[in-house]
Amino acid sequence: MNLGFRHDVQTLKWMGPLAFGLLAVISLGLLPHAVRAQDMSFDINETESSAPKGKAKGKAAPAKEAKETKEEPAEAEGGGEASAEAGGGDVLSELSAGKGKKENETDEGGLPREKEVAEKIYAVQRMYVLRSGRFELAPSMAFTVNDQYVSHNALAAGLNYWVSNVLAVGVNFLWYQGIESESALNFAVRRSARLAVPVTQYQLGGNLNFTYVPIYGKFEMFNDSIFQWDTYLVGGVGVLRTRPVAVIDPAVRTFDFDWRVAFNVGVGIRVFLTKWLTVFGELRDYIYMEKLESLTVSLAQRGEPTTWIDANSTVTNNVMMHVGFTMFFPFTFEYRYPK
Repeated sequence: MNLGFRHDVQTLKWMGPLAFGLLAVISLGLLPHAVRAQDMSFDINETESSAPKGKAKGKAAPAKEAKETKEEPAEAEGGGEASAEAGGGDVLSELSAGKGKKENETDEGGLPREKEVAEKIYAVQRMYVLRSGRFELAPSMAFTVNDQYVSHNALAAGLNYWVSNVLAVGVNFLWYQGIESESALNFAVRRSARLAVPVTQYQLGGNLNFTYVPIYGKFEMFNDSIFQWDTYLVGGVGVLRTRPVAVIDPAVRTFDFDWRVAFNVGVGIRVFLTKWLTVFGELRDYIYMEKLESLTVSLAQRGEPTTWIDANSTVTNNVMMHVGFTMFFPFTFEYRYPK
């Protein structure tokens, strides 16, 4: 390498003073850039060998050439060597040391930085609750929502057995007497204007129901807690015990409770607080054929009970909102996987 460089110098001297001066000017302009580029480049041989030995072989000839041309490039070359020596000879060791330092960096407050943890997410996750083979007890309070003058409120309770995770069969019971009410406006209009509307009183009801859960999932609340929920369809058939209220001729007429066949359909939503305790809301329509009080009064047969009831039956809808909670028994369950 040194012999080739000296041969170039001798050739430049032979070309004459003019060519030598032009080459010197170009060398003065490009030499600092070459020094910086040389400082940033390295190969595997340089990293494996010691820094002083490599510089003794690779830097001796350029320093000598710079002295033959001009003193300033020599100073620049010397500065480049000094910076390289200050940085150390083993570049891979420096990079490894810098990387380790970054991994152990801390925040401004002195606390270690949080490390990202990859959470395991399964393509098919377990259901939060298994209902299959468990009983569900559901006490609730029911309110009438489709009649603002006469409210057939009730205390209700349901008992379901889950045949599978989405299908249940059960019964529910409602007690109305003593809880239902009539608005004061309805009573005042009837007494003052003689405009009577037939009113029915409920006593109790019972139904056989089937419940199906088509949708279930989860949602986040308070930016902290995750709740499991499901929505379900319910329907069934049962009986309802009712009687007309004497408002047309209350001085003479009285009525007894009688049984009616009733159907019910509804939809509800259930939110799990734990794996055995939930809260729910349910909208259910109880449909039956009602016998109302007759609006006509026969003076000749005023005391005849057969004239007190209207000959035609009326389809009656009592739409109710159930609000309550449910408990699953047993409290715990066990996952079983097919073999």
